[in-house]
Amino acid sequence: MIQKEIRVGIVGADAKASWAKMAHVPAIQGLTDLKLAAVATRNEQSARIAAEAFGAERWFSDPFAMIRDERIDLITIAVKVPAHRELVLAALEAGKIVYCEAPLGRNVDETEEMASAAGSLHTAIGLQGRLNPGVRRAAELVSSGKLGHPINARIISSTFGFGPELPSAYDYFNKASSGANLLTITAGHTLDVVEAVLGPIVELDARTEIRWPIIKLTDTGVESARETADHAGIWGKTQSGAAFRADISGGVSAADARFSFEISGPAGWLNLSSDHPYGFQAGDLKMMSSLAFPAPEESAVSGGLMGAAINVAEVYSHLVRDVRAGTYSTPGFAHAVHNARLIEAVISAAESGARQNVAMQ
Repeated sequence: MIQKEIRVGIVGADAKASWAKMAHVPAIQGLTDLKLAAVATRNEQSARIAAEAFGAERWFSDPFAMIRDERIDLITIAVKVPAHRELVLAALEAGKIVYCEAPLGRNVDETEEMASAAGSLHTAIGLQGRLNPGVRRAAELVSSGKLGHPINARIISSTFGFGPELPSAYDYFNKASSGANLLTITAGHTLDVVEAVLGPIVELDARTEIRWPIIKLTDTGVESARETADHAGIWGKTQSGAAFRADISGGVSAADARFSFEISGPAGWLNLSSDHPYGFQAGDLKMMSSLAFPAPEESAVSGGLMGAAINVAEVYSHLVRDVRAGTYSTPGFAHAVHNARLIEAVISAAESGARQNVAMQ
């Protein structure tokens, strides 16, 4: 990468309501090494409006045309999960850097296919919570041994999504075939932060529930059957011997959504918390501990909806450094495969009622 700025094109940068608008655009605009060069949406009008709203040089109603454009270096995929595979594979074939939202694929097979296609290209997966400065500082405190051993952890991870009512545009969250649900999204992000702080998960058990089997689509009044869990209880052990329990729930009010990751050992405790309605991965995290610790580093960027750009900007910042240095420290598509296999183990444990050994994953 010889030019001063890495030129980014976002697929799914709708100006009305999109995760790209809330997090990716302000993250890119806040980093000097990145330039929002283009956006692509479903049609010409929305693409043109998005380009004007976000200050992008070009707009595309055909995302594949943007992917092929030689003036774009990095392609960000911020659309629904079922569309990831085709777009990601096209971007990789074009030799682009690719940042894709999580989950990468609808299942392990799709995820492995994209990871294999990436080869030596730089990639990033949207498991951005692990790069939050507070999470990184908590990991340092745990690894230092100052809390003592053994360690126990309790996680509460709730979101207002996956409740008894949804707009019809989000009905795909209810369908198993979409690959986008409470387990692949909220549980996937949660377990990733558990591993970031406590180390690799080697055993887990899980129970899941569908508390609202029939969902009302608020804008149409139609009822839809929910096919995936809206609550999960997950128990596990990490390679270090730390034991954890995670209660993951959908359907709380936006005001009541919260994340709490409390870790205790013989010599002290620490807690990471957030009350962002989109979940902990969407905003900043507050760290507290009974032990003295250096304050977490300043975030690379602040902004977006309630700070939604903070963690996304950390991913971009790490990715830029990797591209410049030729290194591969940013969680990428190989990491997405690992996360997908963890979720597969959660589903297997819930279906079989038996503990899963995930040491080889």
